Amino acid sequence: MLLDLRSVFETEGSKKEFSEELDEREYELFGTKPFVERISVRGEVTNRAGVVTLSVQVSFPLRVACDRCLEEFTRQYDYTFTHTLVRQLQDPWQDYIQVEDGVLNLEELILSDILLELPTKLLCKEDCKGLCPQCGCNLNHQSCDCNKAYHDPRWDVLNTLQ
Repeated sequence: MLLDLRSVFETEGSKKEFSEELDEREYELFGTKPFVERISVRGEVTNRAGVVTLSVQVSFPLRVACDRCLEEFTRQYDYTFTHTLVRQLQDPWQDYIQVEDGVLNLEELILSDILLELPTKLLCKEDCKGLCPQCGCNLNHQSCDCNKAYHDPRWDVLNTLQ
């Protein structure tokens, strides 16, 4: 999705609103295609006193496997992103989005924002018990009779130290 922002950059006080749906259902992440529906995108680009600002709200369900129990789950995510847009960067380390020709690839920017905002550990529920390290059963659904006092023989050498 390309946004033509030339008129916003040229006219102080101007505003451009947009509402789109991004289809990322074929995008692969974590070895699966987690975007089960279209990503709802709403936002606006405003020029206030020559400063062009992009504000975006995104909403989407994500279907992934839990990092602890490996059970698949779907969760709704809602994020808000704000960026300052410039035609030319003065310093390559500035935290601005460069829109050299006045046309912004919104799909690429939104997908990058989403991927950076997603939690590093995706859990089906906050208190997920995970899998038993010995028998592999899902401890959220059943308990097992495995010996919980697991002993790793690699650490035995530390017991000899005084």
